[in-house]
Amino acid sequence: MTNPLKRVLGVLVAAVLLAPIPAGQAAAARPTLTDGFGLTQVTSAASTAPTNTDDNFVITVTSAQVAGQQNIRIILPGDYAANPAKRYPVLYFLHGSPDDPSASFYGNDVLAGTPGMITVVPDGGNRGWYANWLKQNTAAGAANWENFHIQQVLPFIDANLRTIPTKQARAIAGISMGGFGAFHYAQRHPGLFSQVASLSGDLEMGANQMGLRLIVVASLTNASGALCGSTSGTVGCDGNAYAPGVDSDALFGSPYPVLNADWRWNEADPVANAEKLRGMGVHIYTGNGDGGNYDVREWWLESSSAHMKTKLDSLGIPVHYENYGNGANWGPYCQGGGHEPGCWYQDLIDLMPRLQSALTPAA
Repeated sequence: MTNPLKRVLGVLVAAVLLAPIPAGQAAAARPTLTDGFGLTQVTSAASTAPTNTDDNFVITVTSAQVAGQQNIRIILPGDYAANPAKRYPVLYFLHGSPDDPSASFYGNDVLAGTPGMITVVPDGGNRGWYANWLKQNTAAGAANWENFHIQQVLPFIDANLRTIPTKQARAIAGISMGGFGAFHYAQRHPGLFSQVASLSGDLEMGANQMGLRLIVVASLTNASGALCGSTSGTVGCDGNAYAPGVDSDALFGSPYPVLNADWRWNEADPVANAEKLRGMGVHIYTGNGDGGNYDVREWWLESSSAHMKTKLDSLGIPVHYENYGNGANWGPYCQGGGHEPGCWYQDLIDLMPRLQSALTPAA
């Protein structure tokens, strides 16, 4: 081949490779994620499920910080593949107990329908409680959930996806157990998150709220009957969701308020640490289970949410607070204002636009 012909072909090849893909024909491709920060990706039923798409998929990882395999759902904005130079804010969305990010998710379409934001739903275990357990030698194995999320998942996401890796562009929210986790992480790591939200969250762990504390203990000891008394029903209440049972002291030490033996529980109490939320956007959603007649769990949780609001008000910290009571005026999916997916779906419909407008716009 002559040199002139080579040059002509080279120009043509370069033109084809560098030409922009016509609108509507951009080939979406799932990002290739590289192991790191103590996380190793493994193949699992969740990671190969046919429901995975290029912009809404599950990866499964192992870590020395927590026993077993953990699923992480990643939801990318619709324009992620088509705009390779664009960066996005991130919402870390923490699930409840028991739950799994790979399961069919009641709020998936709301999270996926929020443009301009990456959403990450990391595994928190059926009863991990988004904390480093005091006892690591139980039948549950390693349970350093805070280390897993803060020291591993968060930097793994920033390293592998086009995030805006700043506090202003990062939010954390959660449901029930995840509501506690969101406030717990925001209070312990205020330099990481600018927005925090609780949907029916366990926002009070102090001795003032022994009912909620004992629900946590019930999940630890696998006394699941204590969690399944509501007429609204609870996913996973089959007697096995919290197996194997562990000691009631495994999470934060003794839960019993005798001679200050429960000091670690009081230290982890989100209400007691409300001051640490100063400067963040705070959002709280709760029902009341129709005064406990429909769902006594949400009635208890309403109390903890109300106490958090009262504490924030006393500190002069603004909070967006929605108490939708029995759910009658909160939308068609929220029945009885209970501790259930329909109400959280309505919460997300209200919350997601607020987070989207509050976070740093994509560069």
